[in-house]
Amino acid sequence: MPHDWVAFAKQLRSIAQTGQTYTDNKYELERYRQLEVLTNRMFAVLADVPIDRVENFIIPDAGYATPKVDVRGAVFERGQVLLVREIKDGRWALPGGWADVNEGPSSCVLREIVEESGHRASNPRLAMLKDRSLHPYTPVSPDHIYKLFYLCDHEGGEFVANNETDAADFFDLDDLPPLSEGRTLAEDIHQCWEFHCSSAPGIYSD
Repeated sequence: MPHDWVAFAKQLRSIAQTGQTYTDNKYELERYRQLEVLTNRMFAVLADVPIDRVENFIIPDAGYATPKVDVRGAVFERGQVLLVREIKDGRWALPGGWADVNEGPSSCVLREIVEESGHRASNPRLAMLKDRSLHPYTPVSPDHIYKLFYLCDHEGGEFVANNETDAADFFDLDDLPPLSEGRTLAEDIHQCWEFHCSSAPGIYSD
C-alpha cells in the first residue's frame, strides 16, 4: 500500500502548531519548533524545491490547527464563465480568495469577484464544497483547505486594474484558457455549470 507522505507531513505540522499554542514548557516549545522546521524540510524534499520556497509558500498561522477556507465565485453569462488571470502565475481562475474574519463567505465571494474582475455579482448560492487535499490541485499545499464554490448572478461591469489579477474575460466551457490549477480546476467550472443548469436553489451559508 503506497504511503501518503504529504498527508503525514501535514499532520506533523498540525501537531507542531497546536503544541506551540498550548505548551507552557520552554523545552517542549523548542521541540515543537524543531518539529515545524522538520516538516518544512519534508515538504521541500517532497516537492523537490529549496526549503526557503516552502517557508515563503506556507501561510503564517498560530493557534489550534484548523482548515483554511477559500471562496470562489462562478458567474455564467450566455453559457460562458467569468475567469480572471492571476498575476502570480499568468493563468486563469474563478475569482476568489481567502475568507476574511468578520465577513460571511457569501459576502466575501461577492467582494472578491468585483475586486478581481471589476464585474458585479449578486445572489450567491453555495453550489459545492471541496476538501482541496482530495482533488488534483497543484501545487500540493501544506495547509488543509476547504474550497467553497458559489454560483452568482452577473450584474455587469468591466475589468479594473488591481494587485492580484491583470485581466478578466468570459470563456466558452469547451475552450477554457490555461488554468491556475492551485485555485481552479476545469472540473470545478463544469460542476458549477451542472449546478447552474439544474436550477437547484443552493444552500444558505452565512
